[in-house]
Amino acid sequence: MVKEPARILVVGGGYVGMYTALRLQRKLKRELRQGLAEITVVTPDPYMTYQPFLPEAAAGSISPRHVVVPLRRVLDQCHVVIGEARTIDHTTRTATITTLATEEEGTGARRLTYDELVLAPGSVSRALPIPGLADHAIGFKTVEEAIGLRNHVIEQMDIASSTRDPAVRDAALTFVFVGGGYAGVEALGELEDMARYAARHYHNVTRDDMKWILVEATDRILPEVGEDMGRYTVTELRRRNIDVRLDTRLTSCADRVAVLSDGARFPTRTVVWTAGVKPHPILAATDLPLTERGRLRCTAELAVEGVTHAWAAGDAAAVPDVTAREPGTDCAPNAQHAVRQAKVLGDNIVHSLRGEPLETYAHKYAGSVASLGLHKGVAHVYGRKLKGYPAWFMHRAYHLSRVPTVNRKARVLAEWTLSGLFKREIVSLGSLEHPRAEFELAAGGKPSEGPPRNPKGSS
Repeated sequence: MVKEPARILVVGGGYVGMYTALRLQRKLKRELRQGLAEITVVTPDPYMTYQPFLPEAAAGSISPRHVVVPLRRVLDQCHVVIGEARTIDHTTRTATITTLATEEEGTGARRLTYDELVLAPGSVSRALPIPGLADHAIGFKTVEEAIGLRNHVIEQMDIASSTRDPAVRDAALTFVFVGGGYAGVEALGELEDMARYAARHYHNVTRDDMKWILVEATDRILPEVGEDMGRYTVTELRRRNIDVRLDTRLTSCADRVAVLSDGARFPTRTVVWTAGVKPHPILAATDLPLTERGRLRCTAELAVEGVTHAWAAGDAAAVPDVTAREPGTDCAPNAQHAVRQAKVLGDNIVHSLRGEPLETYAHKYAGSVASLGLHKGVAHVYGRKLKGYPAWFMHRAYHLSRVPTVNRKARVLAEWTLSGLFKREIVSLGSLEHPRAEFELAAGGKPSEGPPRNPKGSS
């Protein structure tokens, strides 16, 4: 039994953060009710994003609000703080955080003290010092980026349909995706599928007018699904007239021209960067041990190595894979491990508080599934290889089973059912990105956010 009040601080509200806090509030239900434990979750967003559904949200198959899970509803026994951790001094059990209130009040950062620390901030996009990348590219890690990209693609089709300048039209209809992992391939597959369908409703834009280019620095894409399925994916994409360039890097996208290492140059208004991630910056602002790659060095029990009362999992943690054949192998930083690690992590914190033996995290990688657009996919699960419709169906079934809460499962299933009965939505709501622009113009002011936009949000 917990005899002293235990203050548990969870940094991050993603897969690991949400599932760990959820596990803790279930396991410590009596202690929370009696005031013997308290759980604080510090996260920059009031929701958890189910990232495998971002490509379908971008393509319009799923509503954006059904890709996210509201933390306050799910973690009703936790204290959810919308803010960001800036520094963590584990020696003194103190975290420095900033919130919306501290920014408005100008009071500086708040200090939180804790007894048990769970570090689960996830990862951030790994950008390289490529000319023009910061000015013109867009990532694909958040629901805001996914919906913004959807709006952008449709707006480029609007531009191409209305311009008389061949150069502007060509640049608007050229879409460059950098990175051949899950995010890049699935985003490209879904958006190309959506744009091809949308082209039916333009009198002067056809699918053949559009150029879709996938740039990958290595000699293969989707390494998680195996070499055979990776080759099949390249063949499938090229069959759809998608230009797949392996062993190629983006060297510049300055002046809206994508320059590749093979010498090719593509004037384009769309560069999507999905070329990897890196550990969250908060890890470097702690006094905890890190690996050479900047991740927290952890034990198989998901405790931070060499210290007590500190725990981590997911993208932020280098967790030994006890099922691997080669010693020294870490668990892959993916959702499959993160969700399962969170369960063991929550249990081990409870075991630690109650003086019980800790569990070892062990999960043999089951395989991977990937969507390449509507009714198209690849899968390599438990040694079995699937492609086409069966793989696509498995992709949907697997992720439907994994998305949190029955509420979200039902809503996603309902949307898939309706999308099968009715035509695909191809509406762009680009004005959502600058909601005050039109009013500022009407009031006689100068828009402070982005260029003026027409009422429908088209450029």
